[in-house]
Amino acid sequence: MNKVAIIASGSGSNAQKIMEYFSDNVEVEVSIVLTNNPEAFVIQRADNFEIPTMVFDKKDLYDSDIVLNQLLKLNINLIVLAGFLWLIPENIIEAFPNKIINIHPALLPKYGGKGMHGLNVHKAVREAQETETGITIHYVNKDYDEGDIIHQVKCKIDQQDSPEIIAYKVRKLEHQYFPKTIEKLLF
Repeated sequence: MNKVAIIASGSGSNAQKIMEYFSDNVEVEVSIVLTNNPEAFVIQRADNFEIPTMVFDKKDLYDSDIVLNQLLKLNINLIVLAGFLWLIPENIIEAFPNKIINIHPALLPKYGGKGMHGLNVHKAVREAQETETGITIHYVNKDYDEGDIIHQVKCKIDQQDSPEIIAYKVRKLEHQYFPKTIEKLLF
């Protein structure tokens, strides 16, 4: 059994797609959803699939082994960041080498780094008058959005597309390709 942990901060639409994708898979289990936001809608999404959740704070993540110990106790094979905005600490990166992945709503290395998330990314893409954007699924290291790229998918941007329209196009790619890429990494 391949065990997946999802770490998210907000709504959890990517987490939802991952939970749906693996809900009938006898070889993959989403074992836990972790969040740093006790108000995050991802908690409700996990509850809907009867997946346990854990809420943690900065102290739990950076000044203790609480989060690490939970992941080790569950024998997690892959940690999936799905809209998680904090850096992963080195104790977790060292315990799970090449077993932590993230999805970024742009074609890295462009439009990555601290503060480049959500609509901020799409506004920057629009302001630069890019003709394409997309998603990047990558391994996580100690720096924002700098881990080795696993998979990228592009989409066209029309001249009249607003940042919100760009976000919609990118979200469709995320929902389509993130679960499939996770599956490929597990097998």
